Amino acid sequence: MEKTELVFIPSPGLSHLIATVEMAKLLLDRDHRLSITVLIMKSPNNTAVANYTDKISSPPPDSSNTTSFRRPRFINLPGEEETTTPTTTSSSETFIFDFIDSHSTHIRKIISDIIAGQRQQPSTSRLGGLVLDMFCTKFADIADEFNIPAYVFFTSGACSLGFFRHLASLKFDQGQDLTQYKDSDTELSVPCFSVPVPAKVFPATLVKEGPMADVFLDRFRRLKDTKGIMVNTFHDLESYAVDSLQSGGKSQTPRIYPIGPVWNLYKYNSVDDDVSNWLDEQPEKSVVFLCFGTMGSFDESQVREIATALEKSGARFLWSLRKPGAKGSKRQPPTEYESFEEVLPEGFTERTKGIGRVIGWAPQVAVLSHPAVGGFVSHCGWNSILESVSLGVPIATFPMYAEQQLNAFQLVKELGMAEEIRINYKIDFKGDSPPEIVAAADIEVAIRRLMTAEEEGGGGGVRGKVKEMQSKSRAALLEGGSSYKALSLFIEDVISNAI
Repeated sequence: MEKTELVFIPSPGLSHLIATVEMAKLLLDRDHRLSITVLIMKSPNNTAVANYTDKISSPPPDSSNTTSFRRPRFINLPGEEETTTPTTTSSSETFIFDFIDSHSTHIRKIISDIIAGQRQQPSTSRLGGLVLDMFCTKFADIADEFNIPAYVFFTSGACSLGFFRHLASLKFDQGQDLTQYKDSDTELSVPCFSVPVPAKVFPATLVKEGPMADVFLDRFRRLKDTKGIMVNTFHDLESYAVDSLQSGGKSQTPRIYPIGPVWNLYKYNSVDDDVSNWLDEQPEKSVVFLCFGTMGSFDESQVREIATALEKSGARFLWSLRKPGAKGSKRQPPTEYESFEEVLPEGFTERTKGIGRVIGWAPQVAVLSHPAVGGFVSHCGWNSILESVSLGVPIATFPMYAEQQLNAFQLVKELGMAEEIRINYKIDFKGDSPPEIVAAADIEVAIRRLMTAEEEGGGGGVRGKVKEMQSKSRAALLEGGSSYKALSLFIEDVISNAI
């Protein structure tokens, strides 16, 4: 059987990389006419990315049974330390984009070799195109060089896609100075949102002085140079946004394929026996889980406010608490505390013994899957939102960086599917200004609302809406569901457009 090959190019961030790999696995599972190669950029100084890439590049434990197991081919791109003329510096504000772009030569060589190999054996495979991460759209130029299609896998939701496209248009087409929205009380009408969006939830990097906004939004301007965009969402979750994006009909370019939620395949870690046993002893839906993503951590003053709120709320809790990385021009990932007593209020551990647990890194999906967990205090990363919705666990919003404030606004104001701790809270990773502190009283009130919310009749409350959306998320992926159909359409488009 002739294969149609797709080459995925994810950005080096862990959340983007995981979602991309799972998307590739989903495609392979759906259609045996496809083969997939994933090009992996090893992010410097990020051990979480390195550990994950080592794991996925290793043969699966049951690899002896290869007849029923299909997996992508992984190619590790040379890291900066292997490059004779590095193009990135630690002081560059646009470091991550410089790092991504530095791989152009290696990617071009790999694509050239793939095409040459297929020409030698023309009956075995065809190149269906490049599938680019949202931050890798500059590589659409490479697709043009080889006259192959470029697609995008957008790892966030439809509202975010519409928002970033709109800001790129304001900046480049209308010539607006986006710094006017910094600390502004302005609200904007934004395509894909049914309600005005306050400037205070705009990603901070897009409204401050410096080159980052230009570079960032240029990636979204380049979306128009692609043939189609797979979006990690499903129609029922973001119906207003999806309909807005697809308003151009079947002839529009790029086409929009809402194919999510892509999350359920990467449950690759389990809870430690000690934590699992503790959860097993708790009543159903009684535990609030606090977890803030791969980059989530707080200064000591904020940790103490969270601890005070938990203690006063009386809620059972499982808290993933991690130590902030060094501040600077490049965000450093969190590390583990040698002892939580370094930052927790004196006596907190003893006073909450039996009611709560404080742990380090946590396998988020495995914890959210446990029946004892009834609420989730989250940074509102899109992967975390999809996991919470798909598992029926409502969120209390505590966004920190990137588009998380926008996601929190969407959950609370657009969809009515989350309780608000804060919508516009932001972390300053550089440490240029004093950290913003969310008071214990505000956190306590939100946790109480989250954990006492009832599944109101007709899905009117937060918990009821999340449970209703949980069912719809599963239906979307089943044969005949909206996401199933969208993925089928993408596959047929890829095969028909292959060279």
